[in-house]
Amino acid sequence: MALKPNSADGRTRSWVQIFIVFGLCCFFYILGAWQRSGFGKGDSIALEITKHGADCNIIPSLNFETHHAGEVGNVGESEKIKSFQPCPPRYVDYTPCQDQKRAMTFPRDNMIYRERHCPREEEKLHCLVPAPKGYVTPFPWPKSRDYVPYANAPYKALTVEKAIQNWIQYEGNVFRFPGGGTQFPQGADKYIDQLAAVIPITNGTVRTALDTGCGVASWGAYLWSRNVLTMSFAPRDSHEAQVQFALERGVPAVIGVLGTIKMPYPSRAFDMAHCSRCLIPWGANDGMYLKEVDRVLRPGGYWVLSGPPINWRNNYKAWQRPKEELEEEQQKIEDVAKLLCWEKKHEKGEIAIWQKRVNDESCRGREDDSQAKFCKAEEANDVWYKKMDVCVTPYPDVSSSSEVAGGELKPFPERLFAVPPRIASGSVPGVSVETYEEDNNIWKKHVNAYKKINRLIDSGRYRNILDMNAGLGGFAAALNSPKLWVMNVMPTIAEKDTLGVIYERGLIGIYHDWCEAFSTYPRTYDLIHAHGLFSLYKDK
Repeated sequence: MALKPNSADGRTRSWVQIFIVFGLCCFFYILGAWQRSGFGKGDSIALEITKHGADCNIIPSLNFETHHAGEVGNVGESEKIKSFQPCPPRYVDYTPCQDQKRAMTFPRDNMIYRERHCPREEEKLHCLVPAPKGYVTPFPWPKSRDYVPYANAPYKALTVEKAIQNWIQYEGNVFRFPGGGTQFPQGADKYIDQLAAVIPITNGTVRTALDTGCGVASWGAYLWSRNVLTMSFAPRDSHEAQVQFALERGVPAVIGVLGTIKMPYPSRAFDMAHCSRCLIPWGANDGMYLKEVDRVLRPGGYWVLSGPPINWRNNYKAWQRPKEELEEEQQKIEDVAKLLCWEKKHEKGEIAIWQKRVNDESCRGREDDSQAKFCKAEEANDVWYKKMDVCVTPYPDVSSSSEVAGGELKPFPERLFAVPPRIASGSVPGVSVETYEEDNNIWKKHVNAYKKINRLIDSGRYRNILDMNAGLGGFAAALNSPKLWVMNVMPTIAEKDTLGVIYERGLIGIYHDWCEAFSTYPRTYDLIHAHGLFSLYKDK
């Protein structure tokens, strides 16, 4: 993974990089914008390509000649460019690794059938996924938080099933999202106010959050207005379009489930994790799911649980569940939280909040607990298709009882360009403080150049941005804006694992292998950025 241009003729080479990277951006944007229309030059290009297939002559002003010296020469005139045809209409919402039909062939135990199951080589499609009939460009941010064109995700089931919970309403040719949820039908803002009475949400201490079983991600959508960036996930299940709606709104989300495989995030990533009636059996399997949340929760971070079984004494009749069953369920959660050395900070109504200790100095007693099996520290970030284990992720070592394990973070936005603790401590081989600062300077120049060429950046038009090979997160940091967010992808084959650094900057991201389909719906990113990606995968 290249973090800086070659020193020889650095100025020329850095500008070459800008044009190469921007060319890739345009290429992937056209793919991602398939059949969009009605806003900006990029959308009109995509519409013309939709009409005329792969005929690039419709855009005579674009120059595809080689702008750098490399191994690739001009394509011979006798060679024909391969043309990809549209897939049949039934594939309009195709998610290759979460295909519903294939999922049903896997066991239902521990949600295995809702995990990633990618097609075999002979099953892969080699066609372009079409848009639904009438698809239009999404609304810009912030309007898109509350409104989604009906044609873009034409599914009304949730408007009926979740009507009294204010998830989503159908109004004419749009869906409206009032901000409600199963646990907060009066709106996410009021619910977040309750949490903010206990958790420091407003001062930049909490910047990254994880929402497990997110619904249409209204919690994350309203946290974004408070400068908290939330990674939301939910399975592709009976609420089929929930993650699709989230992304159409311009809210960070991926298709995912807590099953048997580790979450695709690094250790000590999130300042806060949240479950609002997410139906995850937290006390089951010896607390395996809570232990996985503990792995990705930063020392000093918070876990919020609202809904069953909290306050079961007053609600067991309304929930239509035996009180003995609910009491046992909560006791299992309390026992696991105690084993993890979390401190319970609050329980009122149907909301309970725990805080993870800043280090393990006050938790020495659990080393003698027979149930406290500890994971190997070196495997904390080894997660891609790796099975969850019923073990506790150890804290990094500290030298005093007040020291934050792994290093204390600045509040956001100061955190964005401060030296991340993983770099300051030398935990990322080959990345020094100087390398990090140089990378930041390079990406500030690159992004300034991008904005001069593409004036839609930071206009609200591009809300969901994907960086396919994120490095140290310099691209996302330079783009930082309340109108957009970046999904920083750390390829599993990258030379250096820097995703933990990206989270320490107050950004979000995910591990992924680009030899497989991404865990999202079609048409869910407005702009896609690739830097050094094809070089990384050229022999794969």
